[in-house]
Amino acid sequence: MEISIGVIGFGRMAKAIISPLLERGEYKPENVFGIVGSNASIPFVLSDLPEGVKIVSSDDAFSREVWNAPLKILAVKPQQLCKVKEFVSPFQSNNQFPKPLLVSVLAGVPLKSLKKAFPGHTCVRSVPNTPSLVGEGLTGLAWDADITSDQKIAVRKIFEPISEIFELPERQLDPFLALTSSGPAYIALVVEAMADGAVAAGLPRNLSNQLAHKTLSGTASLLREKGLHPAELKDMVASPAGTTISALRHLELAGLRSALIEAVVLAAQKSCQLAEEVSS
Repeated sequence: MEISIGVIGFGRMAKAIISPLLERGEYKPENVFGIVGSNASIPFVLSDLPEGVKIVSSDDAFSREVWNAPLKILAVKPQQLCKVKEFVSPFQSNNQFPKPLLVSVLAGVPLKSLKKAFPGHTCVRSVPNTPSLVGEGLTGLAWDADITSDQKIAVRKIFEPISEIFELPERQLDPFLALTSSGPAYIALVVEAMADGAVAAGLPRNLSNQLAHKTLSGTASLLREKGLHPAELKDMVASPAGTTISALRHLELAGLRSALIEAVVLAAQKSCQLAEEVSS
């Protein structure tokens, strides 16, 4: 029997997850069913998916097929969880074994809340990040206690094409999110500021952007491939009384290091706060 997969919320991350599975033949297009918020969203979602994928709005009778799928990806915004619960209740069943899988990518929503909202499912909490869109992502996973070994394999197959996977205790997912999911925004801000600095110093905008992007990717490759601690690389570049140490001194005086540390901590705290808002 062909295995189907249901997707609730078909935004960029859901597409990043589903597209490689279709390309690799893990699922046939006709066995992929999705729900979006309105009919107006359907043409956009289908625009770069293969023919055969079925996308409907949440109030369409066909949405039953999504909820009947043995594996579902929940990819709506955390604030939409209450609305989703209203639609799923008629399709819940506690009599199946193993229970159908529900893999959530919702930021901050803990397994406890997912299990309460979807009692007929075995729930998995996942934290992928946006570099998954280009197959260079990181994904943290926390399992429901009743998940089977076969279900773990099925979940890993979902994320392996787009990311490196880390199985973590759930308490570590909030800091994982704060570093890996929010982290690309911190890095993008730094890269943008560096390019702005080069423009201020006299380079053309296009060249400044190109050089900033290449400096980022080259530095990441050097750290990874040589196994360097960031402090080692910093010391390699900063020569006595040179340009780099002068710039680093200014960054320390401006509090860049402290600001980035606090940004990660605050993002982790916000993730915990989202969990409280959803459960209240």
